[in-house]
Amino acid sequence: MTAFYFLVFLSAAAAAATTGSLFLPGAWYQSLKKPDWTPPKKAFPIVWTALYVASAIAATRVALSDNPAPGLALWSLQIALNTLWTPVFFGAHRMGMGMIVIALLWLVLAISCVVFLRIDLIAGLLMLPYFAWVGLASALNWRIWRDNRDSA
Repeated sequence: MTAFYFLVFLSAAAAAATTGSLFLPGAWYQSLKKPDWTPPKKAFPIVWTALYVASAIAATRVALSDNPAPGLALWSLQIALNTLWTPVFFGAHRMGMGMIVIALLWLVLAISCVVFLRIDLIAGLLMLPYFAWVGLASALNWRIWRDNRDSA
């Protein structure tokens, strides 16, 4: 049963990751002003892969708990918001709308971390790097939006 749950959650994460290959940053993104602290392009697929695997493990642990519903509802909402951000930001070039989506994602992840920690300590700890990375991504989204208002 554990492997089944893990594969389900990993598949959902893979679907979210697929938006990254469907809506590539491209020339539009390359032309934008970005802060000096923007992570290198090569970091994104490596970091996201690790975060998606960790979140699938965390969701699996929650799914196997006595009361999985609150945690799994939050996990489902965060993966949906994660999936939405890429086509909004990179596909539609809507930096402001992307900011709204990623802010909601960050908020849902904050709540998820608390709920996961209460359900299963390891699951909660596995979600913390994801929360931190989305915090960085949120700051990057905001800064790019702010510094490129004329490109929005």
